[in-house]
Amino acid sequence: MPANTSETTKGVLFGLSAYTMWGCFPLFFALFQDVPAYEVLIHRVIWSSVFLAVVICVLRRWLPVKAAFANPRKLWRVLGCAILIATNWGIYIYAVESRHVLQASLGYFLTPLVNVGLGMLVLHERMERLQGVAVGLAGVGILIQLVLLGSLPWITLVLAMTFGTYGLLRKQVELDGLSGLFVETLLLLPVGLLALGWLDHLGQSHFAEGLRPTTLLIASGVVTALPLLAFAGAARRLRLATVGFLMYINPSLQFLIALFVFNEPLSQIQLLSFIVIWAALLLYSWSSWTSRRTATA
Repeated sequence: MPANTSETTKGVLFGLSAYTMWGCFPLFFALFQDVPAYEVLIHRVIWSSVFLAVVICVLRRWLPVKAAFANPRKLWRVLGCAILIATNWGIYIYAVESRHVLQASLGYFLTPLVNVGLGMLVLHERMERLQGVAVGLAGVGILIQLVLLGSLPWITLVLAMTFGTYGLLRKQVELDGLSGLFVETLLLLPVGLLALGWLDHLGQSHFAEGLRPTTLLIASGVVTALPLLAFAGAARRLRLATVGFLMYINPSLQFLIALFVFNEPLSQIQLLSFIVIWAALLLYSWSSWTSRRTATA
């Protein structure tokens, strides 16, 4: 833990801000009532690129961006990250618009366990015994919905797998969070501009139709980048364990918003599935905490 208490306090405040903003995303994307998810995604890519370019200019952080484009061979992994994060964004926006925020929150609860599983399968990382049990419990939670409800929670699985795989690829990219997201959005920008032009050609674009949709579409880029900047401030000042603990604020807020703001129904079977996955997360967190204590003892 950093010796400077003031810096630690700042880190906690940055972390709380980042995960609270992410947790409140359903409230923002629910405002796009008449704009389809794919159009919101297009503008999210475009205006994220614009806003991040301004931030990088202010912070004078062009060097890592130039270095990334100077080595095109390494851009394939970044392109993979870009496709995964765009898919994640698109499915998430669809989940909010279709009022499946409970499924979305469950997906982000599952993501740490997906990371553990992918680390073991792809990177051959050693998994603690309790972590293995936690991953197994999470699988049971999904099976409960599949068998007892007779439906696959595909939004949950796609969000967890895309974000988990994004994290796996991102570990292999030598870019910080801000520069990495900017390069990813830049790679998607030509596709976004072409898609926007095509929508405009078909007369299906909601941009410039009125002040409200235009402002919201532009704001989607700012809303995307702000929590990332806060998260970067937290990551520089806090231990990884503290950042990991704060991470659960995001899906917890989404869960509460789904229940008490959007009034999404929660059946007993779904609640049982959530409880099993929460138990898996507690087991995983306990295992990670005890292993770190043993390592530093």
